[in-house]
Amino acid sequence: MTQSETARPVAQTVPTDAGEARITWHRARKPRLVLAVGHGAGGGIEARDLVALAAELPAHGVTVALVEQPWRVAGKKVAPAPRTLDVGWRGVWPALAEPGLPVIAGGRSAGARVACRTAADLGAAAVLALSFPLHPPGKPEKSRAGELLGAGVPTLVVQGGNDPFGKPAEFPDDAAYELVEVPFGDHSFAVPKRAEIGQDEAVRRITDAVAAWTGRVGMSGA
Repeated sequence: MTQSETARPVAQTVPTDAGEARITWHRARKPRLVLAVGHGAGGGIEARDLVALAAELPAHGVTVALVEQPWRVAGKKVAPAPRTLDVGWRGVWPALAEPGLPVIAGGRSAGARVACRTAADLGAAAVLALSFPLHPPGKPEKSRAGELLGAGVPTLVVQGGNDPFGKPAEFPDDAAYELVEVPFGDHSFAVPKRAEIGQDEAVRRITDAVAAWTGRVGMSGA
């Protein structure tokens, strides 16, 4: 990536009905899409997959907007109820759409659920679900597949092969979404030291898959 392909990150504070949220923009020089990505309930935008996407995708014409929910901006350690997360996400959407480009709604873990629940109403071009929490660990009977299948727009799931919140084989066989597996990855896409692929390769599989998919989304005119 070169300086001609990306600009310095810019932070923007956005008021919402759930409190102040923050968007950190990683802008492409000649953007064709905006990929807005929210964090999970146990961490922020410093997650390895979010950092990697923000570094890589601007070179592919995709502006990446990393969205911090109001509870994180306020310094709280516990995420609020899903309904409040949705309120925060909806509140930042006008700022995400302001550049006038198609917006892909994305998120990791709890953020992926938010993106799926709100995509159709907000007019998202597509959904990127990173480490979608298909069920709580050890409780496959409490499936959240309905949220994923109900997104109503083209959807890509990127899932670790050893994710306790749902391994790839546990996901329903449905044409409503595509699924890319990161071998050996856990919920944060960490891979064991003795795995057949290293951590750098695992992250590269994420960025390569998302870059290729956003290219298809863009060509489809979504």
